[in-house]
Amino acid sequence: MLEGIGALAPAGFTGTKLDTVVIRDVNDDELPDLIEFGRGVPAEVRFIEYMDVGGATRWSREQVVGRPEMLERLERRYGRIEPIIETSTAPADRFRLPDGTTFGIIASTTAPFCADCDRSRLTADGLWYLCLYATRGIDLRGPFRGGAGPEELKALITGAWRARTDRGAEARLAVADRAPLVQISGLKRDPHLEMHTRGG
Repeated sequence: MLEGIGALAPAGFTGTKLDTVVIRDVNDDELPDLIEFGRGVPAEVRFIEYMDVGGATRWSREQVVGRPEMLERLERRYGRIEPIIETSTAPADRFRLPDGTTFGIIASTTAPFCADCDRSRLTADGLWYLCLYATRGIDLRGPFRGGAGPEELKALITGAWRARTDRGAEARLAVADRAPLVQISGLKRDPHLEMHTRGG
């Protein structure tokens, strides 16, 4: 995999972003190492707070390293970090190190951005999820295979999107005794409920 990442720039790819989920006592001591790796690729590193979607990873609140702590750790290494003020639909807040190196943090666990989210996910078997925390998807394969035309499919998609009320991460933030959204027994019944099956 590292060889593949290293081959991106020579192949002409620019604007590469490398996402990494930060988990306490797993890789939270490697934030500067990841920044340095990104410099060498080159690519912009994006740190993602550990999310409690699904249960296969045995998520716990104690394993979450929040954005303020990430910034504090990186400032100890690099000095003052400046936020980049920009208008964007991307989920990451971006920051700049004193030497100009940029990186992002996706703080979806401690500072959800549901109101501004414009993301959805389509599984390989045609289920469309409007939110990573959604427990039900919308079947697009059935209508497509059943002969629905472009206008019918467009109406299905636009109607569902306009009617969406998903605020999954915000709802999870309000849960006092927070555990994984779906336990492993539930995942065995419906594997779609684990984040990685949705491309999360």
